[in-house]
Amino acid sequence: MQSFQHYIGGVFEDATEHFDSINPATGAPWARMPEATVADVSRAVDAAERAFLSTEWASMTASARGRLLMRLADLIAEAAPRLAKLETRDTGKIIRETSAQIAYVAEYYRYYAGLADKIEGAHLPIDKPDMEVWLRREPVGVVAAVVPWNSQLFLSAVKIGPALAAGCTVVLKASEDGPAPMLEFARIFDQAGFPKGVLSVITGGSEVGAALTSHPKVAHVAFTGGPDTARHILRNSAENLASTSLELGGKSPFIVFDDAELESAVNAQVSGIFAATGQSCVAGSRLVVQAGIKDAFLARLKEKAEAVVIGAPDRMETEVGPLCTLRQRERAEQLVARSVEQGAKLITGGQAPDRDGYFFAPTILDCDTAPNAVCLSEEFFGPVLSVVSFRDEDEAIAIANDTQYGLASGLFTRDLTRAHRMIRAIRAGIVWVNTYRAVSPIAPFGGHGLSGHGREGGIAAALDYTTVKAVWLRTSDEPIPDPFVMR
Repeated sequence: MQSFQHYIGGVFEDATEHFDSINPATGAPWARMPEATVADVSRAVDAAERAFLSTEWASMTASARGRLLMRLADLIAEAAPRLAKLETRDTGKIIRETSAQIAYVAEYYRYYAGLADKIEGAHLPIDKPDMEVWLRREPVGVVAAVVPWNSQLFLSAVKIGPALAAGCTVVLKASEDGPAPMLEFARIFDQAGFPKGVLSVITGGSEVGAALTSHPKVAHVAFTGGPDTARHILRNSAENLASTSLELGGKSPFIVFDDAELESAVNAQVSGIFAATGQSCVAGSRLVVQAGIKDAFLARLKEKAEAVVIGAPDRMETEVGPLCTLRQRERAEQLVARSVEQGAKLITGGQAPDRDGYFFAPTILDCDTAPNAVCLSEEFFGPVLSVVSFRDEDEAIAIANDTQYGLASGLFTRDLTRAHRMIRAIRAGIVWVNTYRAVSPIAPFGGHGLSGHGREGGIAAALDYTTVKAVWLRTSDEPIPDPFVMR
Protein backbone atom coordinates (compact mmCIF):
# COMPACT_ATOMS: atom_id res chain seq x y z
CA MET A 1 0.00 0.00 0.00
CA GLN A 2 1.37 3.36 -1.02
CA SER A 3 0.91 6.20 1.50
CA PHE A 4 0.24 9.89 0.89
CA GLN A 5 0.45 13.02 3.06
CA HIS A 6 -1.32 16.34 3.35
CA TYR A 7 0.50 19.53 2.39
CA ILE A 8 -0.32 22.26 4.92
CA GLY A 9 1.51 25.56 5.15
CA GLY A 10 4.39 24.30 3.03
CA VAL A 11 4.92 21.15 5.15
CA PHE A 12 4.08 17.54 4.30
CA GLU A 13 2.22 15.95 7.22
CA ASP A 14 0.89 12.59 8.26
CA ALA A 15 -2.73 12.59 9.37
CA THR A 16 -4.23 11.14 12.54
CA GLU A 17 -6.89 9.33 10.49
CA HIS A 18 -6.63 7.58 7.12
CA PHE A 19 -8.77 5.84 4.53
CA ASP A 20 -8.08 3.41 1.70
CA SER A 21 -8.28 4.48 -1.94
CA ILE A 22 -9.76 1.88 -4.28
CA ASN A 23 -8.43 1.03 -7.73
CA PRO A 24 -11.62 1.11 -9.87
CA ALA A 25 -10.18 -1.39 -12.36
CA THR A 26 -9.88 -4.08 -9.68
CA GLY A 27 -12.14 -2.98 -6.83
CA ALA A 28 -9.21 -3.47 -4.46
CA PRO A 29 -7.50 -0.91 -2.18
CA TRP A 30 -4.10 0.25 -3.33
CA ALA A 31 -3.19 3.35 -1.29
CA ARG A 32 -3.53 4.87 2.17
CA MET A 33 -4.86 8.43 2.11
CA PRO A 34 -4.81 11.08 4.86
CA GLU A 35 -8.17 12.15 6.31
CA ALA A 36 -8.18 15.83 7.27
CA THR A 37 -9.87 17.11 10.42
CA VAL A 38 -11.63 20.42 11.03
CA ALA A 39 -8.51 21.48 12.93
CA ASP A 40 -6.40 20.70 9.84
CA VAL A 41 -8.69 22.91 7.76
CA SER A 42 -8.22 25.81 10.18
CA ARG A 43 -4.44 25.40 10.14
CA ALA A 44 -4.40 25.39 6.34
CA VAL A 45 -6.57 28.51 6.11
CA ASP A 46 -4.49 30.27 8.79
CA ALA A 47 -1.34 29.44 6.83
CA ALA A 48 -2.94 30.79 3.66
CA GLU A 49 -3.90 34.02 5.41
CA ARG A 50 -0.38 34.46 6.82
CA ALA A 51 1.09 33.89 3.37
CA PHE A 52 -1.37 36.32 1.79
CA LEU A 53 -0.41 39.06 4.24
CA SER A 54 3.29 38.27 4.26
CA THR A 55 5.76 40.68 2.74
CA GLU A 56 7.24 37.82 0.72
CA TRP A 57 4.00 37.20 -1.21
CA ALA A 58 2.08 40.48 -0.90
CA SER A 59 5.06 42.55 -2.08
CA MET A 60 6.08 40.16 -4.83
CA THR A 61 5.71 41.73 -8.26
CA ALA A 62 3.19 40.30 -10.65
CA SER A 63 6.04 39.42 -13.02
CA ALA A 64 7.73 37.42 -10.26
CA ARG A 65 4.49 35.54 -9.58
CA GLY A 66 4.36 34.78 -13.29
CA ARG A 67 7.86 33.34 -13.23
CA LEU A 68 6.92 31.02 -10.36
CA LEU A 69 3.87 29.84 -12.27
CA MET A 70 6.01 29.24 -15.34
CA ARG A 71 8.39 27.16 -13.23
CA LEU A 72 5.40 25.17 -11.95
CA ALA A 73 4.23 24.59 -15.53
CA ASP A 74 7.63 23.24 -16.52
CA LEU A 75 7.68 20.87 -13.53
CA ILE A 76 4.18 19.60 -14.36
CA ALA A 77 5.24 18.93 -17.94
CA GLU A 78 8.24 16.95 -16.69
CA ALA A 79 6.09 14.97 -14.24
CA ALA A 80 3.18 14.40 -16.63
CA PRO A 81 3.89 10.68 -17.29
CA ARG A 82 4.10 9.97 -13.56
CA LEU A 83 0.97 11.98 -12.78
CA ALA A 84 -0.93 10.29 -15.61
CA LYS A 85 -0.16 6.80 -14.31
CA LEU A 86 -1.17 7.86 -10.81
CA GLU A 87 -4.48 9.35 -11.93
CA THR A 88 -5.28 6.28 -14.03
CA ARG A 89 -4.62 3.96 -11.13
CA ASP A 90 -6.58 6.01 -8.59
CA THR A 91 -9.60 7.00 -10.72
CA GLY A 92 -9.79 4.45 -13.54
CA LYS A 93 -9.49 7.14 -16.21
CA ILE A 94 -7.73 5.62 -19.24
CA ILE A 95 -4.02 6.31 -19.65
CA ARG A 96 -4.34 7.64 -23.21
CA GLU A 97 -6.59 10.43 -21.87
CA THR A 98 -4.74 11.22 -18.64
CA SER A 99 -1.45 11.39 -20.55
CA ALA A 100 -2.77 13.90 -23.08
CA GLN A 101 -4.76 15.94 -20.59
CA ILE A 102 -2.04 16.36 -17.98
CA ALA A 103 0.50 17.39 -20.60
CA TYR A 104 -1.96 20.10 -21.63
CA VAL A 105 -2.56 21.17 -18.01
CA ALA A 106 0.92 22.70 -18.08
CA GLU A 107 -0.33 25.07 -20.79
CA TYR A 108 -2.96 26.43 -18.41
CA TYR A 109 -0.29 27.37 -15.89
CA ARG A 110 1.79 28.91 -18.69
CA TYR A 111 -1.19 30.96 -19.79
CA TYR A 112 -1.77 32.35 -16.28
CA ALA A 113 1.96 32.86 -15.82
CA GLY A 114 1.84 35.18 -18.81
CA LEU A 115 -1.34 36.87 -17.60
CA ALA A 116 -0.08 37.65 -14.08
CA ASP A 117 1.44 41.04 -15.00
CA LYS A 118 -1.41 41.96 -17.34
CA ILE A 119 -4.19 42.25 -14.77
CA GLU A 120 -4.64 45.98 -15.07
CA GLY A 121 -6.57 48.77 -13.42
CA ALA A 122 -7.98 51.82 -15.21
CA HIS A 123 -7.95 55.61 -15.18
CA LEU A 124 -11.39 57.22 -15.06
CA PRO A 125 -12.26 60.44 -16.95
CA ILE A 126 -13.97 61.75 -13.84
CA ASP A 127 -16.45 64.65 -14.01
CA LYS A 128 -14.59 66.76 -11.41
CA PRO A 129 -11.75 69.04 -12.59
CA ASP A 130 -9.64 68.81 -9.43
CA MET A 131 -9.65 65.03 -9.06
CA GLU A 132 -7.65 62.13 -10.45
CA VAL A 133 -9.45 58.80 -10.07
CA TRP A 134 -8.16 55.37 -10.93
CA LEU A 135 -9.05 51.77 -10.23
CA ARG A 136 -6.75 49.13 -8.80
CA ARG A 137 -7.39 45.40 -9.15
CA GLU A 138 -6.27 43.63 -6.00
CA PRO A 139 -6.45 39.97 -4.92
CA VAL A 140 -9.52 38.99 -2.90
CA GLY A 141 -7.55 36.97 -0.33
CA VAL A 142 -7.76 33.32 0.70
CA VAL A 143 -9.45 31.04 -1.85
CA ALA A 144 -11.07 27.71 -1.01
CA ALA A 145 -10.85 25.43 -4.06
CA VAL A 146 -12.90 22.22 -4.02
CA VAL A 147 -12.42 19.80 -6.91
CA PRO A 148 -13.89 16.39 -7.82
CA TRP A 149 -11.86 13.32 -8.76
CA ASN A 150 -12.50 13.53 -12.54
CA SER A 151 -10.00 15.64 -14.50
CA GLN A 152 -8.83 16.98 -11.16
CA LEU A 153 -5.45 18.30 -12.30
CA PHE A 154 -7.22 20.27 -15.03
CA LEU A 155 -10.05 21.43 -12.76
CA SER A 156 -7.56 22.58 -10.12
CA ALA A 157 -5.35 24.34 -12.71
CA VAL A 158 -8.26 26.59 -13.76
CA LYS A 159 -8.59 27.64 -10.11
CA ILE A 160 -5.03 27.68 -8.79
CA GLY A 161 -3.57 29.30 -11.93
CA PRO A 162 -5.76 32.44 -12.03
CA ALA A 163 -5.92 32.73 -8.22
CA LEU A 164 -2.13 32.80 -7.84
CA ALA A 165 -1.71 35.02 -10.89
CA ALA A 166 -4.02 37.54 -9.17
CA GLY A 167 -2.03 37.31 -5.92
CA CYS A 168 -4.42 35.18 -3.85
CA THR A 169 -3.51 32.14 -1.76
CA VAL A 170 -5.33 28.80 -2.02
CA VAL A 171 -6.44 25.92 0.17
CA LEU A 172 -7.42 23.05 -2.11
CA LYS A 173 -9.61 20.17 -1.00
CA ALA A 174 -9.18 17.13 -3.22
CA SER A 175 -12.04 14.64 -3.50
CA GLU A 176 -11.96 11.70 -1.14
CA ASP A 177 -12.49 9.58 -4.27
CA GLY A 178 -9.13 9.29 -6.05
CA PRO A 179 -7.14 12.13 -4.39
CA ALA A 180 -3.68 10.75 -5.14
CA PRO A 181 -2.91 13.00 -8.16
CA MET A 182 -3.58 16.19 -6.17
CA LEU A 183 -1.50 15.03 -3.19
CA GLU A 184 1.33 14.23 -5.60
CA PHE A 185 0.80 17.61 -7.31
CA ALA A 186 1.55 19.22 -3.94
CA ARG A 187 5.08 17.77 -4.10
CA ILE A 188 5.58 19.28 -7.54
CA PHE A 189 4.24 22.63 -6.33
CA ASP A 190 6.63 22.53 -3.39
CA GLN A 191 9.56 22.20 -5.80
CA ALA A 192 8.53 25.35 -7.71
CA GLY A 193 9.67 27.66 -4.91
CA PHE A 194 6.48 29.46 -3.89
CA PRO A 195 6.42 30.97 -0.35
CA LYS A 196 5.14 28.56 2.29
CA GLY A 197 1.38 28.65 2.77
CA VAL A 198 0.53 30.00 -0.69
CA LEU A 199 -1.03 26.59 -1.43
CA SER A 200 -2.18 23.83 0.89
CA VAL A 201 -3.67 20.53 -0.33
CA ILE A 202 -5.89 18.39 1.90
CA THR A 203 -8.52 15.73 1.37
CA GLY A 204 -11.50 14.35 3.23
CA GLY A 205 -15.26 14.07 3.22
CA SER A 206 -18.20 16.44 3.56
CA GLU A 207 -17.22 17.62 7.06
CA VAL A 208 -13.89 18.86 5.70
CA GLY A 209 -15.58 20.58 2.77
CA ALA A 210 -18.11 22.28 5.05
CA ALA A 211 -15.40 23.53 7.41
CA LEU A 212 -13.37 24.94 4.52
CA THR A 213 -16.18 26.64 2.59
CA SER A 214 -17.67 28.21 5.72
CA HIS A 215 -14.36 29.38 7.22
CA PRO A 216 -14.56 33.09 8.14
CA LYS A 217 -11.14 33.82 6.59
CA VAL A 218 -12.08 32.44 3.15
CA ALA A 219 -12.88 35.25 0.69
CA HIS A 220 -13.79 33.18 -2.40
CA VAL A 221 -14.97 29.61 -2.96
CA ALA A 222 -14.23 27.95 -6.32
CA PHE A 223 -16.10 24.67 -6.65
CA THR A 224 -16.58 21.98 -9.28
CA GLY A 225 -19.11 19.26 -8.57
CA GLY A 226 -22.84 18.62 -8.39
CA PRO A 227 -25.75 21.02 -7.78
CA ASP A 228 -26.72 19.47 -4.43
CA THR A 229 -23.25 20.02 -2.97
CA ALA A 230 -23.18 23.51 -4.51
CA ARG A 231 -26.32 24.42 -2.60
CA HIS A 232 -24.61 23.44 0.65
CA ILE A 233 -21.57 25.49 -0.34
CA LEU A 234 -23.70 28.56 -1.03
CA ARG A 235 -25.25 28.22 2.43
CA ASN A 236 -21.81 27.76 3.96
CA SER A 237 -20.31 30.75 2.14
CA ALA A 238 -23.21 32.94 3.29
CA GLU A 239 -21.73 32.88 6.78
CA ASN A 240 -18.75 34.98 5.68
CA LEU A 241 -20.29 36.45 2.48
CA ALA A 242 -17.57 34.82 0.36
CA SER A 243 -17.95 35.15 -3.38
CA THR A 244 -18.34 31.92 -5.34
CA SER A 245 -17.67 30.43 -8.74
CA LEU A 246 -19.53 27.17 -9.36
CA GLU A 247 -18.81 24.82 -12.25
CA LEU A 248 -21.47 22.13 -11.96
CA GLY A 249 -22.98 19.38 -14.04
CA GLY A 250 -24.65 19.21 -17.41
CA LYS A 251 -27.08 17.34 -19.61
CA SER A 252 -25.64 18.60 -22.85
CA PRO A 253 -27.51 18.34 -26.17
CA PHE A 254 -25.60 17.09 -29.22
CA ILE A 255 -27.65 18.31 -32.20
CA VAL A 256 -27.18 16.76 -35.65
CA PHE A 257 -28.96 18.11 -38.74
CA ASP A 258 -29.45 16.06 -41.90
CA ASP A 259 -26.87 18.12 -43.81
CA ALA A 260 -24.09 17.32 -41.33
CA GLU A 261 -20.95 15.45 -42.30
CA LEU A 262 -22.11 12.23 -40.67
CA GLU A 263 -18.83 10.44 -40.07
CA SER A 264 -17.44 13.47 -38.23
CA ALA A 265 -20.65 13.82 -36.24
CA VAL A 266 -20.67 10.13 -35.27
CA ASN A 267 -17.02 10.24 -34.20
CA ALA A 268 -17.59 13.42 -32.20
CA GLN A 269 -20.63 11.87 -30.51
CA VAL A 270 -18.64 8.76 -29.58
CA SER A 271 -15.96 10.99 -28.07
CA GLY A 272 -18.54 13.25 -26.44
CA ILE A 273 -20.24 10.50 -24.44
CA PHE A 274 -17.91 7.48 -24.24
CA ALA A 275 -14.55 9.20 -23.80
CA ALA A 276 -13.63 9.47 -20.11
CA THR A 277 -16.27 6.72 -19.70
CA GLY A 278 -18.86 9.49 -19.78
CA GLN A 279 -17.48 10.94 -16.56
CA SER A 280 -17.33 14.52 -17.78
CA CYS A 281 -19.49 17.53 -16.94
CA VAL A 282 -19.63 18.41 -20.67
CA ALA A 283 -20.51 14.88 -21.83
CA GLY A 284 -22.80 15.05 -24.88
CA SER A 285 -25.35 12.82 -23.19
CA ARG A 286 -28.43 13.80 -25.26
CA LEU A 287 -28.25 13.09 -28.99
CA VAL A 288 -30.83 15.27 -30.75
CA VAL A 289 -30.82 14.01 -34.34
CA GLN A 290 -32.98 15.01 -37.33
CA ALA A 291 -35.59 12.33 -38.01
CA GLY A 292 -34.60 11.68 -41.61
CA ILE A 293 -31.10 10.49 -40.68
CA LYS A 294 -31.84 8.99 -37.27
CA ASP A 295 -31.81 5.32 -38.32
CA ALA A 296 -28.61 5.60 -40.36
CA PHE A 297 -26.91 7.64 -37.63
CA LEU A 298 -27.92 5.21 -34.86
CA ALA A 299 -26.79 2.20 -36.89
CA ARG A 300 -23.32 3.69 -37.32
CA LEU A 301 -23.22 4.82 -33.70
CA LYS A 302 -24.24 1.38 -32.43
CA GLU A 303 -21.52 -0.23 -34.55
CA LYS A 304 -18.87 2.07 -33.10
CA ALA A 305 -20.15 1.72 -29.52
CA GLU A 306 -20.00 -2.07 -29.70
CA ALA A 307 -16.49 -1.92 -31.18
CA VAL A 308 -15.15 0.21 -28.30
CA VAL A 309 -12.25 -1.48 -26.53
CA ILE A 310 -13.18 -1.92 -22.86
CA GLY A 311 -10.24 -2.86 -20.71
CA ALA A 312 -7.62 -2.08 -18.13
CA PRO A 313 -7.22 1.71 -17.99
CA ASP A 314 -3.41 1.52 -17.89
CA ARG A 315 -3.24 -0.03 -21.38
CA MET A 316 -2.92 2.39 -24.32
CA GLU A 317 -5.30 0.35 -26.49
CA THR A 318 -8.16 0.74 -23.98
CA GLU A 319 -10.84 3.24 -25.04
CA VAL A 320 -13.32 2.87 -22.15
CA GLY A 321 -12.22 2.09 -18.63
CA PRO A 322 -14.13 1.60 -15.38
CA LEU A 323 -16.29 4.09 -13.59
CA CYS A 324 -14.53 5.62 -10.61
CA THR A 325 -16.73 4.18 -7.86
CA LEU A 326 -19.09 1.28 -7.30
CA ARG A 327 -21.93 3.67 -6.44
CA GLN A 328 -21.59 5.28 -9.89
CA ARG A 329 -21.98 1.94 -11.62
CA GLU A 330 -24.96 1.01 -9.45
CA ARG A 331 -26.58 4.36 -10.23
CA ALA A 332 -26.06 3.86 -13.97
CA GLU A 333 -27.64 0.41 -13.77
CA GLN A 334 -30.63 1.77 -11.83
CA LEU A 335 -31.24 4.75 -14.14
CA VAL A 336 -31.00 2.63 -17.29
CA ALA A 337 -33.45 0.10 -15.83
CA ARG A 338 -35.90 2.87 -14.87
CA SER A 339 -35.65 4.44 -18.32
CA VAL A 340 -36.44 1.14 -20.01
CA GLU A 341 -39.42 0.69 -17.68
CA GLN A 342 -40.57 4.17 -18.75
CA GLY A 343 -40.53 3.14 -22.41
CA ALA A 344 -36.99 3.85 -23.62
CA LYS A 345 -35.63 1.29 -26.08
CA LEU A 346 -32.21 -0.18 -25.28
CA ILE A 347 -30.13 -0.11 -28.47
CA THR A 348 -26.92 -1.48 -26.96
CA GLY A 349 -25.16 -1.90 -23.61
CA GLY A 350 -27.05 -1.35 -20.39
CA GLN A 351 -25.10 -3.70 -18.20
CA ALA A 352 -21.76 -4.30 -16.51
CA PRO A 353 -19.34 -6.53 -18.43
CA ASP A 354 -18.37 -9.81 -16.82
CA ARG A 355 -15.07 -8.69 -15.30
CA ASP A 356 -13.63 -7.33 -12.07
CA GLY A 357 -13.85 -3.61 -11.38
CA TYR A 358 -16.48 -0.94 -11.85
CA PHE A 359 -17.01 -1.28 -15.60
CA PHE A 360 -20.21 -0.39 -17.46
CA ALA A 361 -20.76 -1.03 -21.17
CA PRO A 362 -21.29 1.91 -23.56
CA THR A 363 -25.06 2.31 -23.65
CA ILE A 364 -27.52 3.87 -26.11
CA LEU A 365 -31.20 4.45 -25.29
CA ASP A 366 -33.76 5.48 -27.94
CA CYS A 367 -36.21 7.78 -26.14
CA ASP A 368 -38.55 8.78 -28.97
CA THR A 369 -41.26 6.65 -27.34
CA ALA A 370 -40.34 7.82 -23.83
CA PRO A 371 -40.13 11.64 -23.77
CA ASN A 372 -40.26 11.68 -19.97
CA ALA A 373 -37.68 8.97 -19.36
CA VAL A 374 -35.34 9.74 -16.49
CA CYS A 375 -32.28 9.30 -18.75
CA LEU A 376 -33.20 12.53 -20.57
CA SER A 377 -33.07 14.68 -17.43
CA GLU A 378 -30.68 13.02 -14.96
CA GLU A 379 -26.91 13.37 -15.29
CA PHE A 380 -25.54 9.80 -15.32
CA PHE A 381 -21.84 10.63 -15.17
CA GLY A 382 -21.32 7.44 -17.10
CA PRO A 383 -21.23 6.12 -20.72
CA VAL A 384 -24.97 6.38 -21.37
CA LEU A 385 -26.43 8.21 -24.38
CA SER A 386 -30.11 9.14 -24.71
CA VAL A 387 -31.46 9.73 -28.23
CA VAL A 388 -34.42 11.82 -29.41
CA SER A 389 -35.28 12.92 -32.95
CA PHE A 390 -36.60 16.23 -34.26
CA ARG A 391 -38.32 17.41 -37.43
CA ASP A 392 -37.29 21.04 -37.78
CA GLU A 393 -35.11 23.75 -36.31
CA ASP A 394 -37.69 24.99 -33.81
CA GLU A 395 -38.22 21.51 -32.40
CA ALA A 396 -34.46 20.99 -32.12
CA ILE A 397 -34.13 24.19 -30.09
CA ALA A 398 -37.04 23.25 -27.83
CA ILE A 399 -35.53 19.82 -27.10
CA ALA A 400 -32.04 21.22 -26.58
CA ASN A 401 -33.27 23.79 -24.06
CA ASP A 402 -35.56 21.35 -22.22
CA THR A 403 -33.16 20.99 -19.29
CA GLN A 404 -32.35 22.69 -16.01
CA TYR A 405 -28.68 22.62 -16.96
CA GLY A 406 -26.86 24.99 -19.29
CA LEU A 407 -23.20 24.07 -19.57
CA ALA A 408 -22.29 22.75 -23.03
CA SER A 409 -23.86 21.90 -26.37
CA GLY A 410 -22.81 20.53 -29.74
CA LEU A 411 -24.16 21.41 -33.17
CA PHE A 412 -23.42 19.66 -36.47
CA THR A 413 -24.58 21.35 -39.67
CA ARG A 414 -23.02 22.70 -42.85
CA ASP A 415 -25.59 25.52 -43.08
CA LEU A 416 -23.79 28.63 -41.80
CA THR A 417 -26.90 30.78 -41.37
CA ARG A 418 -28.65 28.00 -39.47
CA ALA A 419 -25.61 27.61 -37.26
CA HIS A 420 -25.75 31.29 -36.30
CA ARG A 421 -29.47 31.06 -35.50
CA MET A 422 -28.90 27.99 -33.35
CA ILE A 423 -25.93 29.54 -31.52
CA ARG A 424 -28.16 32.44 -30.46
CA ALA A 425 -31.04 30.18 -29.43
CA ILE A 426 -29.23 27.46 -27.46
CA ARG A 427 -29.07 28.26 -23.75
CA ALA A 428 -25.60 27.03 -22.78
CA GLY A 429 -22.28 28.51 -21.75
CA ILE A 430 -20.45 26.63 -24.53
CA VAL A 431 -21.57 25.89 -28.10
CA TRP A 432 -19.30 23.65 -30.16
CA VAL A 433 -20.06 23.77 -33.89
CA ASN A 434 -18.88 20.79 -35.98
CA THR A 435 -16.58 19.72 -33.13
CA TYR A 436 -16.88 18.68 -29.48
CA ARG A 437 -14.87 18.66 -26.22
CA ALA A 438 -12.33 21.20 -27.47
CA VAL A 439 -10.76 23.28 -24.67
CA SER A 440 -8.09 25.96 -24.34
CA PRO A 441 -6.73 28.08 -21.50
CA ILE A 442 -7.61 31.12 -23.62
CA ALA A 443 -11.36 30.35 -23.72
CA PRO A 444 -13.72 30.69 -20.73
CA PHE A 445 -15.59 27.62 -19.53
CA GLY A 446 -18.84 27.58 -17.55
CA GLY A 447 -22.62 27.66 -17.69
CA HIS A 448 -25.83 28.79 -16.02
CA GLY A 449 -28.88 27.28 -14.35
CA LEU A 450 -27.98 24.05 -12.55
CA SER A 451 -24.62 24.21 -14.34
CA GLY A 452 -23.55 27.01 -12.00
CA HIS A 453 -22.16 30.50 -12.47
CA GLY A 454 -18.81 32.17 -13.03
CA ARG A 455 -16.21 31.17 -15.60
CA GLU A 456 -12.97 29.22 -15.54
CA GLY A 457 -10.27 29.72 -18.15
CA GLY A 458 -9.46 32.90 -20.02
CA ILE A 459 -8.94 36.39 -18.64
CA ALA A 460 -12.37 36.42 -16.98
CA ALA A 461 -11.30 33.73 -14.52
CA ALA A 462 -8.36 35.77 -13.24
CA LEU A 463 -10.60 38.80 -12.71
CA ASP A 464 -12.92 36.66 -10.53
CA TYR A 465 -10.09 36.47 -8.00
CA THR A 466 -9.71 40.25 -7.77
CA THR A 467 -11.60 43.09 -6.18
CA VAL A 468 -11.70 46.66 -7.47
CA LYS A 469 -10.42 49.55 -5.37
CA ALA A 470 -11.30 53.10 -6.45
CA VAL A 471 -8.63 55.68 -5.60
CA TRP A 472 -9.50 59.41 -5.44
CA LEU A 473 -6.70 61.99 -5.47
CA ARG A 474 -7.57 65.69 -5.09
CA THR A 475 -5.14 67.78 -7.11
CA SER A 476 -6.17 71.27 -5.96
CA ASP A 477 -4.03 73.14 -3.41
CA GLU A 478 -7.00 75.27 -2.35
CA PRO A 479 -8.65 74.56 1.02
CA ILE A 480 -11.85 72.52 0.91
CA PRO A 481 -14.44 75.29 1.18
CA ASP A 482 -17.42 73.59 2.84
CA PRO A 483 -16.88 70.38 4.82
CA PHE A 484 -20.63 69.60 4.77
CA VAL A 485 -20.94 69.31 0.98
CA MET A 486 -20.06 66.09 -0.84
CA ARG A 487 -17.42 66.65 -3.49
